[in-house]
Amino acid sequence: MRHLSTKIPRSHRPRVALVLSILFAGLGQLYNRRYIKGIAFLIIQASFLIAFADFINLGLWGICTLGTIPGTDHSIYLLVYGILALLLLTIAIFLYVMNVLDAYRQAQKIRDGWQAPRLMESIRAGYERSFPYLLTMPGFFMLIFVVIFPLLFAVLLAFTNYNLYHSPPRNLVDWVGFDNFVQLVTVPIWKQTFFTVFSWTVVWTVVATTLQITLGLFLAVLVNDKRVKFKKLIRTVLILPWAVPGFVSILIFAAMFNDTFGAINRDIMIPLLGEGLPWLTDPFYTKIALIVIQTWLGYPFVFALFTGVLQSISSEWYEAADVDGGTRWQKFRYITLPHVLYATAPLLIIQYTTNFNNFNIIYLFNQGGPAVRGQTAGGTDILISWVYQLTFNNQQYSMAATISIIIGLIVSIFAFFQFRRTRSFQEEGNL
Repeated sequence: MRHLSTKIPRSHRPRVALVLSILFAGLGQLYNRRYIKGIAFLIIQASFLIAFADFINLGLWGICTLGTIPGTDHSIYLLVYGILALLLLTIAIFLYVMNVLDAYRQAQKIRDGWQAPRLMESIRAGYERSFPYLLTMPGFFMLIFVVIFPLLFAVLLAFTNYNLYHSPPRNLVDWVGFDNFVQLVTVPIWKQTFFTVFSWTVVWTVVATTLQITLGLFLAVLVNDKRVKFKKLIRTVLILPWAVPGFVSILIFAAMFNDTFGAINRDIMIPLLGEGLPWLTDPFYTKIALIVIQTWLGYPFVFALFTGVLQSISSEWYEAADVDGGTRWQKFRYITLPHVLYATAPLLIIQYTTNFNNFNIIYLFNQGGPAVRGQTAGGTDILISWVYQLTFNNQQYSMAATISIIIGLIVSIFAFFQFRRTRSFQEEGNL
């Protein structure tokens, strides 16, 4: 509520409130005679300086130097302190700017004749305005320290030389700039491994995901045909692979594809070919097995998704196509497929991005193996499983962080452009 004073205080100067609030949070509010708000800002800034001044000083020194005395300074701890200090400073600067803007804008209102409402009215109005922010504040702080903090740590780690030979506290970690990115595409062992793994990751993502989508669509269209009986039973059977936990299915398949005692070789390949195939020792056959398993694991979700969409397509479309003499292929191409893709395109894109980082099947089936001479990754490692190997087996933490950044950029760029091109995200009136 706005109140106009009978005596407009033309002498009230917004610039004075601005300067005072810059000097110390709350002084501008006190100048505006907003005593409760001013005291609150004073207490917040004083408490922040008392509680965090030393920590921020240590954090900023630590993130700049990463320590100076080997055996005493722990570079990784200092990096963590530095990130936390930067986050605290960001929050403090935001509140400080809000304090300055509040003091200046309120001083302008007072100069123009505005008079502050009573205390209870002010509290009620402030509560109504800030209620949505109060509800989202816990989630926002959790987002900062659970998502943003680890992300910043991983990004900054990519610009250091943190590895087995530069591991604190015995040794210090140093900032190396873009050296890790340069080594990844110039040093022979890193270059060969990176491009080999990256190529297989792309092939794996495209082939496995496309096959599971194609199989799911084919089965959904087939079961949705009017001539098919016992639809509920068939749908239940086809969705059963989805009901079994993925890691259980992968471990079962790993046993079935075992070169020595697996059922695939013993009961199928040897009777047909006279000898088994090296499913777990030859990268080519291991890749084929992985694609087959992922198709089996992934198609039930796509099948269920497409089944729901197909049932929502009006039969009048197909009746009109029959009148016009449309063939089955034409009805599928011009009616079924556009409707299905329009409704499910975002989820299909997620299928591709998920398989790009599908660590579970790669690791559980054969730990990314078999081993390949001259490479730091196994024959079926994709980028994310290679990051795991570098982190926990080789202690190449900085290089693992470098590859993680590349993975994040690839997935983000792909998802961004695909979502922008997807008709599902356009306004209906602009189609």
